[in-house]
Amino acid sequence: MQTLLYVLTALLALLTVLPWFKARAWWVRVWDFPRAQLAVLLALALLGQGLVLDFSRPPAWLAAGAALACLLYQCWWILPYTRLWRSEVRWADAGDDGPRLRMLAANVLMTNRHADALLEQVRQYRPDVLVTLETDAWWQAQLAPLEVDYPYRIACPLDNLYGMHVYSRLPLHEARIEYLVEPDIPSMHASLQLRENLRVRLHFLHPAPPSPTENDESTERDVELLMVAKSLESETGPVVVAGDLNDVAWSPTTRLFRRISGLLDPRVGRGMVNSFHARYWFARWPLDHFFHSDDFELVRIARLPAMGSDHFPVLIELQYHPSNAAQQQGLQADAADRAEARELLAEEGASAGDVPEPTASV
Repeated sequence: MQTLLYVLTALLALLTVLPWFKARAWWVRVWDFPRAQLAVLLALALLGQGLVLDFSRPPAWLAAGAALACLLYQCWWILPYTRLWRSEVRWADAGDDGPRLRMLAANVLMTNRHADALLEQVRQYRPDVLVTLETDAWWQAQLAPLEVDYPYRIACPLDNLYGMHVYSRLPLHEARIEYLVEPDIPSMHASLQLRENLRVRLHFLHPAPPSPTENDESTERDVELLMVAKSLESETGPVVVAGDLNDVAWSPTTRLFRRISGLLDPRVGRGMVNSFHARYWFARWPLDHFFHSDDFELVRIARLPAMGSDHFPVLIELQYHPSNAAQQQGLQADAADRAEARELLAEEGASAGDVPEPTASV
């Protein structure tokens, strides 16, 4: 048993340390994802060490110290996504009369045939904007009944797991479909007319993940996120970025995206809103995201019931209520962050200028 604990501690320490390295290989970056699970295993390892190891010998103290250090390190990443942290986005005041924007994001899983479950959720929650991911021609046909209530649409049905559709009750202007990094991975961009003189800049993303079955490295995903972030760096109007980013909320890349773009994460201080994997409770993390500018406050954010996909749908409702930076402030970029973003984009020959910039106006 002691040998097993030593081996387990060494393995958990290795998996904790691997993401320290800047390597983009999938087998390194994948360990950004299960930090909560690793933290639980480290806590159990510590408990087992306390019960089994002989602390009159130095190796026991070394193992316990390593497990504790790794546990604290993992908690450093995930604690912002618990109620122990200060919220980044304010709750909307019930007395505010600013316009609200309700959005639902659903990665449907292309092979899923429970379209009726998603249609029922749309009827129940009545989002202003629905974005669906992994939607092919079959899904487009199944969602056709929505076109009565959602007359404004962007459609890109694909059978490669990267199809995307946007359905909106509100007018969409300057809508474009772009392939920012990979020729078969679309993104969508539009200006949403929230009221007569108010437009919200929208970006919907679904970059491919680093994995043995898709991209060997995280480069393509990271570049797409940073292209959009850089394009938003000087934006002063209201913005929402949504989608399955195939990256967790606490990863270095997502944090860099937030620092460069200046967008806020409404989950900070509230909870992880784990949206994947819908079938395995022990292997869940937040892959589906909504980031927004500080023009908005939060009415609610919720993970909806499973609808046959490997992802849970995520619902968010925002209220337009511009506030100063002292009231809502996210992560701040420094010179090193900007240099890192520039270097990665330059390395891949990518430019923020390739990202559409739909109008965001007040």
